This record gives sequence, structure tokens and C-alpha cells, in this order.
Amino acid sequence: MSLLDHGRHTFSFAASQQLLQAGERTRLLENPAWGEVFTDHMFVMDYHRERGWHDGKITPCQPFSLHPGAMVFHYGLDIFEGLKAYRQPDGGGALFRPEENARRFDNSARRLAMPDLPDGLFLASVRALASQERDWIPNAEGASLYLRPFMISTEVALGVRPGDHFRYAILASPVTSYFKAGASAVTVWVSDDYIRAAPGGTGAAKCGGNYASGLAAQAQARQQGCDQVVFLDAIERRWIEEFGAMNAFFVMADNTLLTPPLSDTILAGITRDTLITLARDLGYTVHETRYSIDQWQTDARSGQLREAFACGTAAVITPVGSVKGRRHDFTIADGNAGPVTQRLKRALTDIQFGHAQDPHGWQTRLF
Repeated sequence: MSLLDHGRHTFSFAASQQLLQAGERTRLLENPAWGEVFTDHMFVMDYHRERGWHDGKITPCQPFSLHPGAMVFHYGLDIFEGLKAYRQPDGGGALFRPEENARRFDNSARRLAMPDLPDGLFLASVRALASQERDWIPNAEGASLYLRPFMISTEVALGVRPGDHFRYAILASPVTSYFKAGASAVTVWVSDDYIRAAPGGTGAAKCGGNYASGLAAQAQARQQGCDQVVFLDAIERRWIEEFGAMNAFFVMADNTLLTPPLSDTILAGITRDTLITLARDLGYTVHETRYSIDQWQTDARSGQLREAFACGTAAVITPVGSVKGRRHDFTIADGNAGPVTQRLKRALTDIQFGHAQDPHGWQTRLF
């Protein structure tokens, strides 16, 4: 057991005794199934109300041992984040806006009555694990090392109340394109039966329950031959909120971009915020405004709307080519990725992979 010093935070390190050989790791990195291949190590740290956060360590990636009465199993006390480490042209690695993930992680924790992480711990732990697993950062174009920080309640209690014991951990997983179609446009299904979030709920938090409640809608979309689902607002059932777990953008004929405004029903996407800035840098006008499903259909059929895309850390930017539903059926332009979508994706990924200047200081260098 050795120590890793990351500024104000020191973590212990126990090397895995079952490290994959370089050849096997190279094979896995060629085309890993999304989120199904994991690196040799993970980060773990525990919290008790009396002791606070303690014993941060990088250990071999292995199962947790939890009592079946742990509160995470019964009351959904879990939150998570998603960010990536990108291989740079000089062989190094970099994170993209990790401080925003740290801020959102704390916001999610507060919403679910979980403890905040100590100042700087999120970034230090992410950097420690990503640096340790540097050989797992893919070199292939568009591939990256996905990092999944999460927190769960490990307390054994069946009473419904805020927990006192928690575990914070980080997994690392090499990934390529999220959708099998790669850069091709996807088809989305308008959900009339299900909503993602309601005012006053947990829609702005990144917690497991938000995703679990959307799986029935996603399954319905797949039954209809679609790749993803469109969630509408909970009150009027007319305003577009998210594409599955991704933020939505619409490109009008005059190259103006529209995106639904943030609220307690829409997750504050870091990719969303980045694209708003990049679009304005490139001379586009961006409006954060509500946009209805019926107006989307009307604008697509008239040609007033030219492009639409979903965005998020996992899928980056995914063009939307066509829309189906019980009351809706239309194609956007020619059904393929449009020029504005492609330009924004290139601008974003060029910064992430170090192929373009980073005027906003978004990159955090790892090594």
C-alpha cells in the first residue's frame, strides 16, 4: 500500500494483482461495448456522520459487499456524474470542465439529503484515478475514458429518513460512440404516456431514480422502432424537455438555435452549456426558450426548422433525423446530420481532444 498526494488530499493506493496484460487491454480498447469494459482500478471513500469523509483510496476494481438492508436498495439514495478523459495529440490526457461536474454532484447530493464532498475532493479523486489508469485512455478517434463518480447510502436501516453512512466511488470505462449508428441521425419517439420529471421533483438532480423512471418510455420507443424518447413537460404535455437523458437543441432556418430553458425538471447539462458558448463564439444566436412538440412538427414540415440534435457527455452530439408518435410523424430536412450540428460537434471535440485552442480554459491536464 502506497500513498498518492493530490494537493490537499492524500489517498492510499493498492495495486491490482490481476492487471490485464498490454495485449489484452489493447484488444479491449479496439471497440469496447459502451459501459461494459472497466479498468483495473477504482476509487473508494466512505462517510460516517461522526467521522466525516475518510479513507480515500484507489483499489482493484471489485464488487462491493453490502448488507441487503442498505438504504440505497430501498430508498434510492444514489447520485452520480459522468465525465471523460481524452487522449491528447502529444500522448497526454486531459479532462473537460470537471469542476462543473463537481458543482453538479454537490447540487445532486443536497437535493437527496446526502453529504457534500470536501472542497476539491471530487477533482482530486477523478484526477488520481484517471492518471493511474492512463493506459486505458483510448487512442482511437472519438474514443475516450468515461469516468463515473457516484455516491450511495451504505447504511443498514429500513426507516425512511436521511442516511448517515455513505460511500463515494469512481469507476473508469473506455468507450466509443454511444449509439450504434455512430454519426448517423437517430429517430425519436414522443412519449405521451410517461414524463421524466415534475416541478419540485428531482429532475435537476443526477440520481438513479430519474433514469429508472424513464426506462419504460425508452422501451416503448424501441418497440416503435425508435432509438430514443422525447419527454414533454408534466403540466401541459406540450413543451419539449429532454431527449431521453440528453438536452435538446433546434436549429432554425436562419441558423438561430433554440434550447429549452433550465428548470427543476431539466438537468443542467455541461455539454449543453458548452455548446451555447461555442455557438455564440461561432456567430450563432442562441435562445433558451420553450418549444412545443406541435410547433416542432409544423416548423419541420414548413422548412422553418432545419436541424435538431441531442447532447450530453456520453453521446456528445447526436443528430435527430425523424420523429414518431401517436400524433406526430415527421422528418427533419433530409433526415441526416445538418451542417450546424456537424460544425458544433467538430468545434467541441477538437477542444476536448486537443486539436484546437481552448480559449475558455475548459481543459484540465492530467499528465
